Amino acid sequence: MVKVKVLFFANYRELLDCNELEVEINKGSSVGQLCQFLSQKGDVWHQLFANPGSTIKIALNQEMAELSSIINENDEVAFFPPVTGG
Repeated sequence: MVKVKVLFFANYRELLDCNELEVEINKGSSVGQLCQFLSQKGDVWHQLFANPGSTIKIALNQEMAELSSIINENDEVAFFPPVTGG
């Protein structure tokens, strides 16, 4: 197991009523597997994380990440909505 700091920004923060949390996940887990883990925390969590696809932006240690990116001990994963506007 590895400890990971998870951050939430913009409307995700409000929807989840959570700024950040620390979770323990299996060593070698991907960002996608973290999303599946988070989706089990409740209804709103499930809506946001069960099928993240292009509806969510992810940063791993402050660099853009893919669902296939591997998470290591003490990494920081941040979730935020896609930027829109004109």
